[in-house]
Amino acid sequence: MKHILLSLACAALLAAPAAAQAADCFADYKAKKDNPLRLHYGVAQVSACDRGAAQAELKNRLAASGWTLLQIMSVFGPEGLDQRKDSAGQYFLRF
Repeated sequence: MKHILLSLACAALLAAPAAAQAADCFADYKAKKDNPLRLHYGVAQVSACDRGAAQAELKNRLAASGWTLLQIMSVFGPEGLDQRKDSAGQYFLRF
């Protein structure tokens, strides 16, 4: 029993940095709305540093507000936020 608890504790400690790292993932994207046509470029925090996962996550988030995801431009860490903030404007970390 002691060995099982020790093994579980070690596994939790090893998984913690990965979970913390995943929280520091961001994606920049392009989206649109029709009637009238509106386009926007935005930056959003995503749960995984993977383009495919970011696409699935943002597609649903944007659709809830009537937007259609056109493209995931890139997935990056916090070091890329400052250089994208001005370009994203009101859509910086909005979705």
